[in-house]
Amino acid sequence: MKLGFWTRGVDTVLFRPDEPAELDLPRPIFLTMGRVAVEKNLEAFLGLSLPGSKVVIGEGPQRAELERRYPKVKFLGEKSGQDLTSHLAAADVFVFPSLTDTFGVVQLEALACGTPVAAFPVTGPLDVIADHPIGVLDTDLRSACIGALGVSRETCRNFALARSWENSARQFIGNLTALQPSRSLRPARRMPGRSAVQG
Repeated sequence: MKLGFWTRGVDTVLFRPDEPAELDLPRPIFLTMGRVAVEKNLEAFLGLSLPGSKVVIGEGPQRAELERRYPKVKFLGEKSGQDLTSHLAAADVFVFPSLTDTFGVVQLEALACGTPVAAFPVTGPLDVIADHPIGVLDTDLRSACIGALGVSRETCRNFALARSWENSARQFIGNLTALQPSRSLRPARRMPGRSAVQG
């Protein structure tokens, strides 16, 4: 059996760092994005003592409760397209507190905007960040957030560029090509005691 890597892709034309939103919030800005629901483990982020501001983008059944419990956190609701991209680009750190996501493509979207990632060292972040200098993984999420402030935004963007949808497609096609059997013709093997042509 032949195995090969096939990375997920990200739209590096839509998600880019060059048009950040002007957020009138104290810096640094720690931002998370996704469904506002219990399975996203948002309270692990919202309850942290961090400098600057915390921002949440997304909607979900837990939003009203979390807004009430964390009044200092800025909840911006659902965003899409260029509006979403500009907010990701404006953040200093993208925080990914989930413990259960199998991948978390939002990490690639943040990286494409030049925003480093802070997360727990679990499936998803381990697959995306691994040992690349594009974020910080730590069982202490606060330490990961503070550490990610020192990560190069240019390195984050370059990492995402190598994972564009075009490169993902090339990787997939390359894997298929490697699986094709050789087209060279080989002579048929003769069985002992038999002629090559049967009458």
